Amino acid sequence: MIQQFKTINDLSAIIKEYEGILARPTQHLSHPTLYRRRDVGKNEKLIKGLRVKDWFLSEDEKWVLPHDQMGLSFSSTYKNLKEVYKLKGKHNPGKQINIYWVMEQADVPPGLKFEPDRDKKGHYFLTATEQMLFNTLVNKLKLVAQRMSVIRNAGKAL
Repeated sequence: MIQQFKTINDLSAIIKEYEGILARPTQHLSHPTLYRRRDVGKNEKLIKGLRVKDWFLSEDEKWVLPHDQMGLSFSSTYKNLKEVYKLKGKHNPGKQINIYWVMEQADVPPGLKFEPDRDKKGHYFLTATEQMLFNTLVNKLKLVAQRMSVIRNAGKAL
């Protein structure tokens, strides 16, 4: 059965009922798993849509190395999602924020895995579990994005 969530409260109820939904607020017209220059601070380094500070890199910055506490951020609780959503809104005043979500047990491509943040409850990383070239990771993140669902203009629902 396919369910369509129309509000963040619908999604919140499901999160409470079923563990394992991971969500990610993203500015309208931005990619759910990759960054554009407008999505990051002017001093943050991007390589092929990956924010350098999110990943454990080789010295030459051509390879992404495995690390269980570095990767793309996701929220696993309504509280954490709401905090991240508010932060995105603060940095993007007046801009529409969408919430993309996926089940933790989703079929992520080999070499990627969702890992809970050891320091912050309700926060997860989509991590690299094996060494791979940047292009390989970018392609895998595009596959994850294709499997994600979205609540558009989530501010109306919050």
